[in-house]
Amino acid sequence: MITSHMNGFAPEASAQVKGHRERAVDCPGDEGSLVKSPQSSAHMERIQHYQEELRKRREEDGRGRVDIDPNASLRLKKLAENPKVGIDNPTFEGKEKASTDSYPQDHVAELEELRQALKWTQHCLTDTQSQQDVELVMQLLVAEDFRNAYSVFAAVSQQKSRVSPTSPLTVQAEDLCQEVQKILQSSQQKEGMELRTLLTNPHLQALMQAHDIVAVQEMAEESVTQYLGETVKLVRLEKTRDTPLGATVRNDMDSVVVSRVVKGGAAESSGLLNEGDEILEINSVPIRGKHVNEVHDLLQQMHGTLTFLLIPSSQIKAAPHRQTVIHVRAYFDYDPSDDPFLPCRELGLSFQKGDILHVISQDDPNWWQAYRDGDEDNQPLAGLVPGRCFQQQRETLKKTITDRSREQQGKHWYAKKSKKLRKKSVATLSKSSDYDDILTYEEMSLYHQPASRRRPIALVGPTNSGHDELRRRLLSIEPDKFAMAVPHTTRNLRIHERNGREYHFVSRSAFESDMAAGKFMEFGEFEKNLYGTSTDSVRHVVNSGRICLLCLHTRSLQVLRSSNLKPYVVFIAPPSQERLRTLLATEGKTPKPEELKKVAEKAREMEHSFGHFFDATIVNLDPDQAFYELRRLIDKLDTEPQWVPTSWLC
Repeated sequence: MITSHMNGFAPEASAQVKGHRERAVDCPGDEGSLVKSPQSSAHMERIQHYQEELRKRREEDGRGRVDIDPNASLRLKKLAENPKVGIDNPTFEGKEKASTDSYPQDHVAELEELRQALKWTQHCLTDTQSQQDVELVMQLLVAEDFRNAYSVFAAVSQQKSRVSPTSPLTVQAEDLCQEVQKILQSSQQKEGMELRTLLTNPHLQALMQAHDIVAVQEMAEESVTQYLGETVKLVRLEKTRDTPLGATVRNDMDSVVVSRVVKGGAAESSGLLNEGDEILEINSVPIRGKHVNEVHDLLQQMHGTLTFLLIPSSQIKAAPHRQTVIHVRAYFDYDPSDDPFLPCRELGLSFQKGDILHVISQDDPNWWQAYRDGDEDNQPLAGLVPGRCFQQQRETLKKTITDRSREQQGKHWYAKKSKKLRKKSVATLSKSSDYDDILTYEEMSLYHQPASRRRPIALVGPTNSGHDELRRRLLSIEPDKFAMAVPHTTRNLRIHERNGREYHFVSRSAFESDMAAGKFMEFGEFEKNLYGTSTDSVRHVVNSGRICLLCLHTRSLQVLRSSNLKPYVVFIAPPSQERLRTLLATEGKTPKPEELKKVAEKAREMEHSFGHFFDATIVNLDPDQAFYELRRLIDKLDTEPQWVPTSWLC
């Protein structure tokens, strides 16, 4: 299947219509058959002289007038390039244009030419009655009422001769009016001020708004007819830079078929293009038999109103239903340029582990349509991301291939294993093929913590990354706001200690019973005594209205997240090895190079295995800077909602 993205096409460079006036070519005298008398020649010279003077006067009157420059507005320029506008709109004709201000002047010139011709004829007449009749006609021509009536007649005649457009020239009349108002703000000309006043009139603004509403409906009108024995439909769509078409096509033998309708495009918003529709023509250009790349190149040259001739899909169209948007956190990195299975490379949406994706369509279970959180304004069309099941299946396949490759590499050792061990390995491989355990996405929701029940802050990081120091600093500065969970231990109570303050002192049997019941987030043994932090201890701090500070091993995060405590996990990453050496030296520590290397390797391992649990990451380049950044993140929990797993809110 070959697909091509129909989006982001450059405007077509339409030919500019020259604004030359017409000249007659069928007048008599081309062969010298008419011989003018000296008297008529003299009169004609005077008429020509008068016409020349009149032309100069019109040019002088036109100087200083500021016409609307279509290049000052992209919409005006686009409208000017529309071949439907034609030469009857002289404002957009460039250097060759006839100014609209000279329109009444043209009528005056015509009447004056007629008067001069009658005056010349009067001298040629011999009888008095004829001369008087001509004099009456000349007096009528100079009368103000007659001239006004003639101007109205000429204007009406010109409008009647124009062919009304069969479809709207634009759906942006309201925006055009607003842009013309901005252009005219600095105009001091009488006509410019008058036009600005006219355009700001509420009645005209309401008219433009109504025009655009009707124009959109007209352009989206759908009609069904017969074409070569097939039932076809005619669809008109408006493609602009702000609203791209948003669809993909594929080749099916000689046919070009709509493969996908993308959310956010003109095709999706109109509801007129459907998956499975065969495209016969676009703007009267035949499409059948073309490769999808040719269709792509063709559409790049088209803009404005696109007229599609389609054979409707034979698939039964399901009743439209409102899509439910789901929000997921990605647990893997995705680069569409490296994905050979992506049906349309141009639509692929890249993301990184931990990014929030807003999935707006799961119509195709293999390829969801989504926006990346924070990029909605810069992403006019939804992008394609792998669906959950599809990603799990191919990750399982990838893991199986890797395991088999390792098995082949160690086949000599594998052949020596007992039959029982070989069966155990096969069983393990089969169990690992259950792709439900592979992390892809987790559904998320926004959560705003209540002031009386603040989320515990879990600081994680390798040894010497500084997370313990940050916790101690927070506890020492604001002990009323922050607190530690009181751990449990099986050792004996000391003289200065009190049960429930430093530790919860319990018997070994009680500790082991709670440990078996899964009540501890983490636990361990030191000098034959057991130590551990329970979820109940954390809950006690949360219920007191304070923020519980935890320093946990990454293995404990899953237990903490499965509770109802809604932790906020911050990963404290170490800086470069050289910077880490400097920071530890200020504390009087002299780590060996292999120890510094081990810290960096441990940090990479934690991010790789548990990075999907991290809500934020702080690189500890400077202790003070890291402390203020941590305080900023904690304070933000009180003012801004945060993404948490939807399962936490059930």
